[in-house]
Amino acid sequence: MIESQLGNQITDKATALFGVIDAIHDFLTDVGVSAPLASVLDEVISVGLLFLLSYLIDIVSRFVIYRIIEKFARLTKNKWDDAFIEYKVFRYLIHIIPGIIFLISAPIAIRSLFWVKIFQKGAQIFIVVTMIRAIKAAAGALTKIYSQSQDYSDKPIKVVFQIITVITYFIGGIAILSIIINKEFTALFAALGASMAILLLIFKDSILGFVAGWQLSANDMLRLGDWITVPKYGADGDVEEISLYSVKVRNFDKTITTIPPYSLVSDSFQNWRGMKESGGRRIKRSVLIDLHTIKFCTPEMLDKFRRIKHLSEYIDRTEGEIAQYNKENNIDNSVLVNGRRQTNIGVFRAYLQAYLKQHPEINQEMTCMVRQLQPTERGIPLELYFFITNKDWIYYENVVSNVFDHLFAIVPQFELKLYQYPAGGEMPHYDDY
Repeated sequence: MIESQLGNQITDKATALFGVIDAIHDFLTDVGVSAPLASVLDEVISVGLLFLLSYLIDIVSRFVIYRIIEKFARLTKNKWDDAFIEYKVFRYLIHIIPGIIFLISAPIAIRSLFWVKIFQKGAQIFIVVTMIRAIKAAAGALTKIYSQSQDYSDKPIKVVFQIITVITYFIGGIAILSIIINKEFTALFAALGASMAILLLIFKDSILGFVAGWQLSANDMLRLGDWITVPKYGADGDVEEISLYSVKVRNFDKTITTIPPYSLVSDSFQNWRGMKESGGRRIKRSVLIDLHTIKFCTPEMLDKFRRIKHLSEYIDRTEGEIAQYNKENNIDNSVLVNGRRQTNIGVFRAYLQAYLKQHPEINQEMTCMVRQLQPTERGIPLELYFFITNKDWIYYENVVSNVFDHLFAIVPQFELKLYQYPAGGEMPHYDDY
């Protein structure tokens, strides 16, 4: 009741002050329009003039005020105002001006308090929607600014501003609903607390994305540009985007895999950033030596091995140690089982160790070794474990291939054989028996 009386007082004062509708009514009657029809047309024309005024103000704002703001932004050295221009933040804010004019002028152009309320509610909703769009655009602009910053370029900044956007939509939706049903915003917001379970269900993905994004950022688990491997989702590539709802990974085959952020927190994934930041990229690969080709080295074999680079000093030193040990322990060398002797696989392993130690592409400050693994039915695995300084994928694979090309080629020089499944031509025939 009080609101109705207040609305009538505003309308009466506005009409008395400006007399816009009365002036239009008098003009219509002067040109011969009947009084009942003039009473309808004057208000229609007045509302039309109000829309026209708001539209003209919007045009002036966009072509005058916005141009001034745009030129001023171009002259400054700040990046944020350029980003705000690019994302049309100021343009959306300027659209609020005609909405405010329409809101204030509605009681002047309309007699009926009912229609005044309708048009004012429409103007208020327009203002709220425009503000939401402005905040969303500002969030996009700030995302771009912080993403280009060195301090925040590898952080999931987009998640933070997407959360702000979601909160803005939520608050804006409540504000629009309060305008439509004519309820106080705070009272409506409190009433929605009872429906929080439904809201949590609706915004489940957003909440999970927010929590996951915060954990990924706080624990420094993921950054833009990281190479990650997530077998569950078939992802193996570089992180291109971290958002509230997804993490986009561009795989090495140029396909894109989209992963929910909370999956990276609840499940395991492999991040190769540590390798990139270290001094080298690891190679851990083994070859299978045929057990039937392992034997003690004869003097003739040792003489041949002495002529191999990296081995002469090793063989002389080892032979001296073995001779001294056998002499001190009165070993009968006529039996090969007695005492210590060098084997072809041991010399081969020593050669590979020396070869890796002098290789220019291998980081000598990190682990570099050649070791035997548990023998299997297919032979004895000889594993090479080292780190390559250049971590570029193509260069890395080229170095690895060169190392193992050399290994495969020199195995026969040590009277060893690599195990492989026999091919058809290598299978025994009945004629051989």
